[in-house]
Amino acid sequence: MRPRRRSRAASRTAGAAAAVLVLLLTAACGSRLPERDFEPGTPASTPAPNEGVPIRVGIITSATSPVGGSAFTGPRDGAKAFFDRLDERGGIAGRRVEVRLCDDGGSGIGNNACVHQLVDEDKVVALVATTALDYAGAPRVSHAGVPDIGGQPIGAAYDTWPHLYGIYGSLAPRNGTPGWGGKLYGGTEVYRYFRREHGARTAAVVSYNQSASAAYARLVERGLKAEGYKVVTEQVDFALPNFRAVAADLKQQGADLVFDAIDTHGNAQLCRAMDEVGARVTAKVTNVQNWTSTVPQDYKDAPHCRNALWATGASRNYEDTAAGAVREFRDATASLPTHSQWQLEGWAAAMWFTDAAGSCARQGVTRACVDAYLSAHGNGYTAHGLLLPVEFAHLREPPKDRRTCLSVARWQDGRGWVTQGDMNRTCFVVPQLPYTP
Repeated sequence: MRPRRRSRAASRTAGAAAAVLVLLLTAACGSRLPERDFEPGTPASTPAPNEGVPIRVGIITSATSPVGGSAFTGPRDGAKAFFDRLDERGGIAGRRVEVRLCDDGGSGIGNNACVHQLVDEDKVVALVATTALDYAGAPRVSHAGVPDIGGQPIGAAYDTWPHLYGIYGSLAPRNGTPGWGGKLYGGTEVYRYFRREHGARTAAVVSYNQSASAAYARLVERGLKAEGYKVVTEQVDFALPNFRAVAADLKQQGADLVFDAIDTHGNAQLCRAMDEVGARVTAKVTNVQNWTSTVPQDYKDAPHCRNALWATGASRNYEDTAAGAVREFRDATASLPTHSQWQLEGWAAAMWFTDAAGSCARQGVTRACVDAYLSAHGNGYTAHGLLLPVEFAHLREPPKDRRTCLSVARWQDGRGWVTQGDMNRTCFVVPQLPYTP
């Protein structure tokens, strides 16, 4: 099978990683209701609204989940900022965008309630920038024919259901079964990047002695070994972690890179321990969820480790204000107390909806019209250069290898996140490894 031009597998895997790290710290957050309880007769389109009537969209966020109030709110804040700016400039063909927010509390039951409210009661045209810890309502969204645009792939919903268009795209059939026969695939491009660009040869993977953490650590270990790394595995007790012992071993083993399957607080403790024992690495690698302006506060006790933080993803660095689309995002979000990559991706999701709705302005902005636009024009979408080209393919078989591109940034005190190379040219052909979501 010929590799495609761009891959979002790494970012989807990173999204799964984020879900793993979140779920480490929470008990079960509600149960799923049977899918049959939410199936309407046939998918329906919202009636074409009258001219001047607001276009209604919904944003579902696990804002008050047990993880904490700010863990999932970035995409919501970015999308809301975009729509506010859009309305200031006249909306879509003169129609204001009315945003309905719903906090699902991080539970499956809460998510189903949000879907019912927005889809059935509020009759939204689309969902935008969904960021849900447990997207239990995804089957209902799909069966109702409601396009879900630019959601974060926390879990497998965006690789399972039609009408759901994740921010990183999907090659899966999306026929009601996750991925291909229940397996998703992720690439090794992050590991290839550090091996080729920075000469890294030894990588450490730090996890908790907890099943979800350990499982993700094994996935990272497998990818590193596929790229020829010597892998050092470190596991700490979830209740009483001894990060100083881990840091001392990292120093002794001569690790070039450190990956992890632990939460933000644990990462801060690990970095502090690394500084205390003098463990210096080429990169402490994190993902898009932690690509934020709060690094100085989160890692205030670890200046050396803090300045070794690297983040990878599939969207343009929110600090890259040389790009006009980023400058517009930063200008519109200047009043926010913090900035993050997830905010930028929420902004991009709102832009994606706006481009789709704009194409429907003459015949009526309906669910069906917006979905038809996404189906016909989803491939190659970049949100004016904010995203690596998104791809949807419905492949019958999973790819064995793919050409994959990366956005890379490094934290530097006084400068923030500094872009490393051109994301459209930092590309590798890498194997695709299966994992179970």
